[in-house]
Amino acid sequence: MTTNAMRRRSFITLLGVSASAWPLAAGAQQPERVRRIGVLTALPENDPENQARLAAFHQGLERLGWTIGRNVRIDYRATVENPERARSGAAELLALQADIILANGSLAAQVLQQATRTVPVVFTSVSEPVAQGFAASLARPGGNMTGFSNLEPTIGAKWLELLKDIAPRVARVALLFNPDNPPVTLFARSAEAAAQKFAIELAVSPVRELAGIEGVITRLGEAPGGGLILPSDSFVLSHRQRIIELATRHQLPMISSARNFADDGGLVSYGIDQIDQFRQAAAYVSRILRGEMPADLPVQQPVKFALVINMKTAKALGLTVPLTLQVAADEMIE
Repeated sequence: MTTNAMRRRSFITLLGVSASAWPLAAGAQQPERVRRIGVLTALPENDPENQARLAAFHQGLERLGWTIGRNVRIDYRATVENPERARSGAAELLALQADIILANGSLAAQVLQQATRTVPVVFTSVSEPVAQGFAASLARPGGNMTGFSNLEPTIGAKWLELLKDIAPRVARVALLFNPDNPPVTLFARSAEAAAQKFAIELAVSPVRELAGIEGVITRLGEAPGGGLILPSDSFVLSHRQRIIELATRHQLPMISSARNFADDGGLVSYGIDQIDQFRQAAAYVSRILRGEMPADLPVQQPVKFALVINMKTAKALGLTVPLTLQVAADEMIE
């Protein structure tokens, strides 16, 4: 073979090798596939508490390498404690072909469980996930759902204790809750068991509409010594401005598990740090998007609680917050 022939043969071979590498090089330069996350929240989109929770979720995703507009897209729907709206929101998110859905609250988890057994679901703020059928066990959920529980039954006694510490003259307390949220009854049992210890007459007050809320608070305010307990519930949360307005009018010290009551003018909040749960949920969403199975990720029990005291409200009610509680508080609103 001549030298020129050998050169031509080498060039053709090199050209063939280079050409075979082109698809690989082109593939390496393709943009990362955008994953789709659905979020079915309990609160309306413009609710400040909802915005704070979602901001924590976004920050958690960002820290784990998920950037909105680059490799992830997020679609939002809200249940607003309306079963029909919850079902339509779940159907819309599934129609958008979400890779995974974040479900905030038991209603959101319930409608998603009914709608899909294949799309991964990470829930937050769900009481008794095993009893409600969302997980086979806390350690091994076993299906397409896992997440974060907000169940701490003994917290009812803690609410009474805190209320009595801050407002010692409280003698009659109404525990206001939505009876369509069964786990709240566990908190009520805890509070009832502790009521005698704190010399408090406890009225467990189920309400399903605003008129019921107004009636309970008005009757409570007809005599001195009244107080309010408000477990976390989307129905109650959605009426918090009216509740705070009535409690202020009747000079009723109030404790809630949701910190936005304290933010908006309630006396004190003590409960599970919901914002932290959303931040943690981002880690579970990331792990599942990267290949782990929800069936293998244990349901997490609450570990972080927050005590927030509105000192301005305490002053308006003529209350002196004990120094021990001021020191213990995660935040004091001046």
